[in-house]
Amino acid sequence: MRSSTSDETMTVAAARALGGGKRCFVGIGLPSTAANLARTTHAPDLVLIYESGTLGSKPGRLPASIGDGILAETADAVISVPEVFNYWLQPGRIDIGFLGAAQLDRFGNINTTVIGDYRKPKVRLPGAGGAPEIAASCGEVFVVVRQSRQSFVERVDFVTSFGHGRGGAERARLGLRGAGPTQVITDLGIMRPDENGELVLTAVHPGVTVEQVRAATGWELKVAADLAVTEPPTAAELAALHTLQAAS
Repeated sequence: MRSSTSDETMTVAAARALGGGKRCFVGIGLPSTAANLARTTHAPDLVLIYESGTLGSKPGRLPASIGDGILAETADAVISVPEVFNYWLQPGRIDIGFLGAAQLDRFGNINTTVIGDYRKPKVRLPGAGGAPEIAASCGEVFVVVRQSRQSFVERVDFVTSFGHGRGGAERARLGLRGAGPTQVITDLGIMRPDENGELVLTAVHPGVTVEQVRAATGWELKVAADLAVTEPPTAAELAALHTLQAAS
């Protein structure tokens, strides 16, 4: 079997984080790829919810956007966008929010709004969408993002989706329902927050060193004493991923 690419390893690791029977609010892009891979492999009863109002979507290919018709065609139900947020998300009925990021900082805060000063940005990004509500109200949040010093920064230029603030009990102080980011899966490894909400490297992917991860991180990254190495993707997982991608 050929070795997997870093993107494939990241996607498979992110998919493995999702257990069956969970209700998952899915962001488009990398999160959607990982969530659909999980559903078509080890977690067939994973319930995928998209912002457009589709509950229990089972697409046979990767959707191009939250408005892709295949999400509605394969859903258990289609409801209005306000109902998704007011009935499902805000009352805490969704277990996992699966998000991407343009920038992420040491406390798991996400920026998808602007790079640079908000009033005169260097780059204007796609924006918030439903991500702030997902980050605030889901039981927990998983983030999947390619890692570099440009994406993993000491402090995000703009807080689009609140992670753990500046650490400590900020989420509780603000009255946010969910636990916030509990896993960040990258193309280099996996990070989890410590008791103060700061991200700690807990696993690296096969062939990746701690020095490589630190070199791609814009802050002094903590490393767990019991650092693990993730299992490489299996032939079956790669085949399922390629099937989804080829159909898109």
